[in-house]
Amino acid sequence: MQLERQPVKFYQRELEPLLDLSREVLGKFIGANRDDLVYVTNATAGVNTVLRSLSFEPGDELLVSNHEYNACRNAINYAADRCGATVVTIEIPFPLKSEKEVLDSIMSKVTDKTRLLLIDHVTSQTGLVLPVKEIIESLSERGIDTLVDGAHSPGMIPLEIDKLGAAYYTGNCHKWLCAPKTAGFLHVREDKQSAIRPLIISHGANSTRSDRSKFQIEFGWMGTRDPTAALSVPFVIDYLDKQVSGGWAKIMELNRKLAIAARKLILQTLDTSPPAPDSMVGSLASIPLLDSRLEKPYQSLKYLDYWQAPLLEKYNIEVPVITWPNHPKRIVRISAQLYNSLPQFKLLADALKDLRDEANRT
Repeated sequence: MQLERQPVKFYQRELEPLLDLSREVLGKFIGANRDDLVYVTNATAGVNTVLRSLSFEPGDELLVSNHEYNACRNAINYAADRCGATVVTIEIPFPLKSEKEVLDSIMSKVTDKTRLLLIDHVTSQTGLVLPVKEIIESLSERGIDTLVDGAHSPGMIPLEIDKLGAAYYTGNCHKWLCAPKTAGFLHVREDKQSAIRPLIISHGANSTRSDRSKFQIEFGWMGTRDPTAALSVPFVIDYLDKQVSGGWAKIMELNRKLAIAARKLILQTLDTSPPAPDSMVGSLASIPLLDSRLEKPYQSLKYLDYWQAPLLEKYNIEVPVITWPNHPKRIVRISAQLYNSLPQFKLLADALKDLRDEANRT
């Protein structure tokens, strides 16, 4: 309403201080200086922003793990193809027994041609919390920058982005923070900001202002758009903080405990072993399932896997069943939030057991 009541006033005189305040509140929540933060539509846009801004040469190597979100994997492939660089895939095992396996897998692929690592903080498909601080430090010792895809991190795990030291970190506020869609952020370390340009080049490109950084000027105005989602972030952080005694720290603790308990319940019901230690679980967890019985990978506009249809239509359960890492391997990924309870996951465990037993009978 404030925007529509008087758009000229809003865009010219009110928006910038409101964004400053929003970035300040978000910065305190994720442990980052507001001047190093800009809003983008989502983490995928943040990854694309960095990759499209950086320059690579033929022969350069860009590292990415086999757990990377498909959209961002496509983005790094595109960036490499444009300049003749090579994308090197790090095969992080799953199941795995320790965080050390992650670090060892990454470092085994590092060469004198490595220029950048794109890595999830929390992997989307497999739900692993990766040891990004140790990864960043190990690569920094070799003079290699890290771009962290933190799509699932804000609100799931405690964040201190400045202390992590990554050159680039991007995340979403619409997931575990429960903000509206299109509230994503990009954090760029101060010494790297001069090279990073927004995906949309607009009025800030030739601005003569000197009251703030070029980084903030360019990202602060990328054309007329609705900034409501970004401006709502302070309200969302404050609102949820008041819903539980103990605030956000307690919310993250409760969600993690529920995810671990739910994973244990499903593993026991399916009589299978944990694919990763509890220390690598946040509020997401993935569990390997019976291999697909189909000759080819399942393809549908409605569902990721053919088990999703009966889970929804027969058991009234909506949960992603994903082909991963490749057909016929499959996993189910669960999420734990304040509105979930262990009996709900018991229903899922029993449904998965029924589907497995039925498949084994045929």
